[in-house]
Amino acid sequence: DLRTRDGLVRLDRDFVTSLAEAAPDLHARLMAARAAPDALERRDEATLIIDLAPHVEAMLGRLFGVETELAAIRAATEARNPVQSVKRNFIQRQAVKTYSDPGGFDGKALRAELEEAGVLPFTEEGFSRAVLAWESAGDDARLDLAKRYAAWATLTAEGQAAHQDDILFRVPHKTDPQHLVPVETIERDGVTMLRLPEERWRCRDGFALTDAGMTTDQALDQMNYCIWCHAQGKDSCSQGLKDRKTGAFQSSPFGVTLAGCPLEERISEMHKIRADGSLLGAFATIVIDNPMVAATGHRICNDCMKACIYQKQDPVDIPQAESAILRQVLALPWGFEIYALLTRWNPLNFRRPIEKPDSGRSALIVGLGPAGFTLAHHLL
Repeated sequence: DLRTRDGLVRLDRDFVTSLAEAAPDLHARLMAARAAPDALERRDEATLIIDLAPHVEAMLGRLFGVETELAAIRAATEARNPVQSVKRNFIQRQAVKTYSDPGGFDGKALRAELEEAGVLPFTEEGFSRAVLAWESAGDDARLDLAKRYAAWATLTAEGQAAHQDDILFRVPHKTDPQHLVPVETIERDGVTMLRLPEERWRCRDGFALTDAGMTTDQALDQMNYCIWCHAQGKDSCSQGLKDRKTGAFQSSPFGVTLAGCPLEERISEMHKIRADGSLLGAFATIVIDNPMVAATGHRICNDCMKACIYQKQDPVDIPQAESAILRQVLALPWGFEIYALLTRWNPLNFRRPIEKPDSGRSALIVGLGPAGFTLAHHLL
């Protein structure tokens, strides 16, 4: 049935009916948006997408029988919230500012004191839970101990080596446009050359990919690093970074126009929905504007990163976040079928929630790069 338009119409009717029963006010907003989508302010549209996303996920969970898997993803996301909170509010805003030069600290001794104080196991979660407990109890002595260790782990080479797989002790750095790639100078046979530090090498063996992409936790870290500026109408990653006085697009130090995502994908909304624990809600948000998401992500496009609101420090790695969401969806039972369905029926797409009836016309598309095959999808 889901391969036919009539089946999609029945599915959409079921969704709208269940929404009317569960959330009458939200149902009314959805119907108004479908009736006059262009009358919606972009910020109001963003709010409606975010409010609807959990209902879309619930419907898909029931339809494909993946409610248990989605609940596990939501629980795992919520379990990481203490880490995100401590990273932003304790490490970035307090520890590295209070102790900006921790080179003389003894990291091993500080860790031993923290373990004795109750940080067991000494993991990102264990450290974060302890800090939140000490903040609640007003235990300034132990909080100062945690600040010193956090500064050492974040700002020294030894600390970074001890926590190379963690996200908790990694903070954004200022960017130097003329030195975006860290290189070292070597001399070989009398010739001076530049190369990546050896620890950053990835050996290529045949044609296998050498980049597995970010882990789910690393991607969630990027989503929480995003300030979700759709609420202020300043989501430059999607709409481009504009000059406040002229309204024209700004340019990068290299003269690249910062027009943002070519598809105007709802990036900020995607980040917030996924950070709140809704995987399929976030994926449906991507697919509104980017149904061919399997071809984008961190291997093809970074126009969004270039136009990120963070221009003087590390930008949000949006392509990695998008790729991580796609991989998690495809790893679900029926993941591909869920993806395929959302390209033909998507309640978050107020302008075209269901594919249109067959026009009976044929079209010739010359060239099947990203633009060509995306056009083919929309025409189909």
